[in-house]
Amino acid sequence: MAKKNNKKAEKAGTQSSAPSKSAAAPAKLKGKDYERELAKLHVEIVKVQEWAKATGAKICIIFEGRDGAGKGGTIKAITERVSPRVFRVIALPAPSEREKSQMYVQRYLPHLPAAGEVVIFDRSWYNRAGVERVMGFAPEKAVKRFLELVPTWEKLMIESGIILLKYWLEVSEAEQTRRIKGRIDDGRKIWKLSPMDLESYSRWYDYSRARDDMFAATDTAWAPWYVAKSDDKKRARLNIISHMLTHIPYKSVKRAKVKLPKRQKPHGYVEPDYPYKRITEKF
Repeated sequence: MAKKNNKKAEKAGTQSSAPSKSAAAPAKLKGKDYERELAKLHVEIVKVQEWAKATGAKICIIFEGRDGAGKGGTIKAITERVSPRVFRVIALPAPSEREKSQMYVQRYLPHLPAAGEVVIFDRSWYNRAGVERVMGFAPEKAVKRFLELVPTWEKLMIESGIILLKYWLEVSEAEQTRRIKGRIDDGRKIWKLSPMDLESYSRWYDYSRARDDMFAATDTAWAPWYVAKSDDKKRARLNIISHMLTHIPYKSVKRAKVKLPKRQKPHGYVEPDYPYKRITEKF
């Protein structure tokens, strides 16, 4: 049954194999095509939710990538039709002084999934291999030790029953520049232009080197990295969700047929003449 659902998920999503260097990039996905495919995938994501609740499955999904690569939009696409009590999104702020004194992974441990939960990290413990390394927040010795230890820690997670999926979203230099420039005059996105964001933008190749070292050390057989090209955000979201569904062994959970009960009679109830403070209907 799981295989059947996974095949449906593959058909529901837009699949793409890595093109050769000479291959032309596919045309940008049209909005209505994207919405149609996403609706199909949302049905499957809800099945994952119900399966996790019924079986006590524990799922952990990590999203990493360059600034402007589309991590937040992908996470929203995954979670917009499911319960936040099951699908929890973790986006931790910079560590406090107390947290800096702890064992590095300690601040992440409380957020790992319990039975029946799907936890999505919008950036994760891999901050140590990325921003902390590039921006000089962690000494090189600590970074190297982290890269040595994290595969073992992830193996322990998996052996405890957690399904761990790690995604890296890769955006081109030109597209990243276009997106970050677009934030400058967009009142909805100015919060994405902190001094740290701008400094990170200037260090493209430092991040490239950090990414390469991270992959070399942590792209393991038990917890591999999956890379998605994200210059076309919509296409990337569909490809990632489809891939995610094929790597979770879910199956449809039987549920009783829903029938609305009859509503009770008013038994003399009358709406009160109360001066409600109603909001202005501007729209």
